Amino acid sequence: MKITDLKNLTDYWKQLQTVLLSPKIDETMLETSLRTARAKLPVPVIWLIGKTQSGKTSIVRALTGSEAAQIGNGFQPCTRRSEFYDYPSDVPVIRFLDTRGLGEVAYDPAEDLRYCESQAHLLVAVMKAADTNQTAVLDVLHTLRERHPEWPVLVVQTHLHELYPGGGRHILPWPYDEDPLPQVVPADLQRTLLAQRMALKSLPGFAPVRWVAVDLTLPEDGFDPSDYGLNALWQAIESLSSLGLQQQLGGMQEIQDLYARAAHQQITGYSLIAAGLGSFPVVDLVAVTIVQAKLLRTLADIYGQSWDRGVVAEFLGLIGAGIASGYAMRFLSRAIVKLIPFWGQAAGMLWSASASGASTYALGKTAVYFFVRRKNGLNIDAEAVRRIFEEELKYGSEILKHRLPGKSK
Repeated sequence: MKITDLKNLTDYWKQLQTVLLSPKIDETMLETSLRTARAKLPVPVIWLIGKTQSGKTSIVRALTGSEAAQIGNGFQPCTRRSEFYDYPSDVPVIRFLDTRGLGEVAYDPAEDLRYCESQAHLLVAVMKAADTNQTAVLDVLHTLRERHPEWPVLVVQTHLHELYPGGGRHILPWPYDEDPLPQVVPADLQRTLLAQRMALKSLPGFAPVRWVAVDLTLPEDGFDPSDYGLNALWQAIESLSSLGLQQQLGGMQEIQDLYARAAHQQITGYSLIAAGLGSFPVVDLVAVTIVQAKLLRTLADIYGQSWDRGVVAEFLGLIGAGIASGYAMRFLSRAIVKLIPFWGQAAGMLWSASASGASTYALGKTAVYFFVRRKNGLNIDAEAVRRIFEEELKYGSEILKHRLPGKSK
């Protein structure tokens, strides 16, 4: 390994210490870094097509775990007829594009097509099950697929409970992946679901079309579970795309705690930003460390922890003793490091193009352990810090494979 590699590592560590111990992060530098990274790493787009009140916002809320009020305030106009919603807003992992008012007035998708053609990754048509007049949605889908026959389409049928008989409840287990639909599905609901599906049989294009029926309500609506069909929706999204969005948004079963979910989304977003800035420690050393410092400050806020010089020094002490030494050893020699149990298993991980992103992810997850233990007045185990960093370095690298240009899907 070249001496310059070790020097770069030393420079990185010194820069991270400087930024973390600084009383104020260079916000101008941070914003410049964010803009640069976003330009390098475009945010994937899910384009939502559907009539007003069809359930598009409920889908966004269910996929992100964000409150309806936050979503309503977060949409921003991008064309005359459409709005976008970035989530999380400051370091987005995903962008939802919502085309408004289909069926209310004549809609020409040409303008939205120009906006989306270079960035749309999945087209989602949302249809309320009880609404038999879907002509406006079908017309748009036909136009889009004629222009882009390679775009997959996911049709989400919503508001199932509106066609339940009086006092009807959700059918468990969820039965809507069976063909034909089983007899336990109410007759009126069966009829409308089938009619909507049949109407798209003539859809042009060769990419797959998938259907999923959901009922995404609020807890106070009285339907249990309130996220009926959400797992099937995730499966459909993952089957039609290679984005790994469920991992990135924290929709896995093990991330149910609200603090952990919020932290996970921020960690993923900042990791993608760091990856977009390029591998450290080369050209964008300062920018990457500023992004990492901002992530750590954000995580401290989520967990209600102070982030003063004393806490920073405590964290740096754990990281420096347990992890930075491992960095140094690996940079000294790949061959030698393979003999070290901790770093040998992660050999080559930081040497890839996703180094800054994967390490930012691992740093964030390690910080969550630090903040949770500190919040609860528990001892912080240096060995646990090493283990968490190792595991999350691998996991972060896997997540980034879905998003970095040139990575395998």
